[in-house]
Amino acid sequence: MTKADAKTARPDTKTQLLEAAKRVLLTEGYAGLSTRAIAAEADTQMSQIRYHFGSKEGLVLALFAYMNQQLIDRQAATFTRSDLSIAEKWDKSCDYLDVDLASGYVGVLQELIAAGWSNDTIGAAVRDALKLWRALLTDLARDFERRHGTLGPFTSEDVAALGSAVFLGAEACILLGYEDESLPIRRALRRLGPVIAHFEAAKRED
Repeated sequence: MTKADAKTARPDTKTQLLEAAKRVLLTEGYAGLSTRAIAAEADTQMSQIRYHFGSKEGLVLALFAYMNQQLIDRQAATFTRSDLSIAEKWDKSCDYLDVDLASGYVGVLQELIAAGWSNDTIGAAVRDALKLWRALLTDLARDFERRHGTLGPFTSEDVAALGSAVFLGAEACILLGYEDESLPIRRALRRLGPVIAHFEAAKRED
């Protein structure tokens, strides 16, 4: 690769700042996040943060939107596939949990959830993002109802509320290191897949 090619391939300053903010946030947490550290990590000037995002808060919110939309698009593409059973979609969601832990998305989300307890602007942004996830889960539960009938006493909204709470709680415990043989969170989540598959098969035979 020539110097000209390397220069062309280098991400733009805005993307560099977003990626740098992610690395610093995951290392230092929201409380230790500073524009100075982000600028140093991105190898640029602090003025670039003000130019592109206005403030540290603006940068953090842009980072969350930048990461979250990619995941929403991915999940929506999976959940709307007619060739996959509900059990297979659950299995893919478990795969995505591992991917999102590795990418840092889960860490960013949990940091901003905590920050949102005292920062109304961040809290509102996180709630709006979580509503998008809940809407996808609600649609998935409705798809299950269309294919297999009633969910018993549970509405689609109930199922979406429980599903989102399960994954958020699992993510918090995993990041805390509260996962071992006596609390096998990811293994337990994956074992729900065969349970769903068994239920789907029984419904088809009715």
